[in-house]
Amino acid sequence: MLPSTFSLLLLFLHLQLSPCLCFTSFLFGDSLVDAGNNNYLFTLSKADSPPYGIDFTPSGGRPTGRFTNGRTIADIVGEGVGAKSFPQPYLGPNAAANAFDIGINYASGASGILDATGTLFVSLLSSL
Repeated sequence: MLPSTFSLLLLFLHLQLSPCLCFTSFLFGDSLVDAGNNNYLFTLSKADSPPYGIDFTPSGGRPTGRFTNGRTIADIVGEGVGAKSFPQPYLGPNAAANAFDIGINYASGASGILDATGTLFVSLLSSL
């Protein structure tokens, strides 16, 4: 017995309309999305001590360099669109290994549009 045309049409539509969300995120910004790049710089702008990170489950409540007590807005948006993990900091030791799989975070706390922005904090990633 052959499947009906209607069944084949439903199967075809299901295969064509099923979502496939495959993406990689590359983040640029300041402390709002910094995932820890400043931990690897000689700078006064760091988030490497409590209370930063106390609500961030993947780190076990330890500071990660995020300027929040948990996830950054980029982490929240990424989870909302289906990301399985968070982009690693560009300066982190394991960043190059999975940069093309999950993305990379170039954000640096105290950075700005101009190179002069944040010079009070000694060192930061340039936006240019």
